[in-house]
Amino acid sequence: MSPNEPEKPEAPAEAAPAAPPAPPAKPSAAPQGGEADVSSYFFGEQLVGCDPSDITGKLVVIEGMDGSGRSTQIALLQEWLESEGFAVQTSGLRRSYLVGKDIDQLLARNAVTRMTLALMYATDFFDQLEHRVLPALRAGTVVLADRFIYTLMARGVVRGINRDYLTGLYAMALRPHLTFWLNVRPETAFAREFKKAQAISYWEAGRDMSLSHDLYWSFIRYQTMIKREFEVMAKRHEFIDLDGEASVQAVNKQLRQKIAEQLGIRAGKYTPSAALAHLWR
Repeated sequence: MSPNEPEKPEAPAEAAPAAPPAPPAKPSAAPQGGEADVSSYFFGEQLVGCDPSDITGKLVVIEGMDGSGRSTQIALLQEWLESEGFAVQTSGLRRSYLVGKDIDQLLARNAVTRMTLALMYATDFFDQLEHRVLPALRAGTVVLADRFIYTLMARGVVRGINRDYLTGLYAMALRPHLTFWLNVRPETAFAREFKKAQAISYWEAGRDMSLSHDLYWSFIRYQTMIKREFEVMAKRHEFIDLDGEASVQAVNKQLRQKIAEQLGIRAGKYTPSAALAHLWR
């Protein structure tokens, strides 16, 4: 280059290529609020296809051994809630259209293994949860459950099924808004059941477990084992423990008071209709 030739300006440095845009974040499986909200709605994992924000109703569970008075209280509570303007749906064991009748037939023949029976009951539970309970809760209905997973787990554990296995089996079950335990002695339960039907069923007495050749003592020993499991779960899951041996009226009053608080209604007096008057003793 000639000394008299003007110096050419340097070419500007080439700009670095722009970074590609970050991929959109994947939506979380948990409801808004994070994992803590999942554990407040479910026992373990979130039920597939269930958005807890869609639930506007209330799930109320009445637990207790055979002869504790659950069914009586469910009937009375349903009438009371409907008189207060609430839509009510009930659920219980062996009521699914999928396997309910099959379980009844197997129980009647006493021809089923313990694990098969546990899995059949789990199928019955989740079929009702999907097709009865969740649709009702999404519609703002109060669901009264005559027993829940607690009975199913207690029965399984006393029959030797691993507790952790059962916990995993029901991990996607919904947590109830209220759980009541009608606590009675096995002796009281036997007297009530025998008076009602003049018989004690094979399964109520735990005869499949060969606890005793005597029907009465088989029932007492089996129900005592179930009661112990309930005592453990009552602390873990914060059951509302009620004296199931009190009068129907007294128990019903306590139930209505707690449910009224949950639903935000004024707990007033309740007198059953003529159709249910025979239960009011």
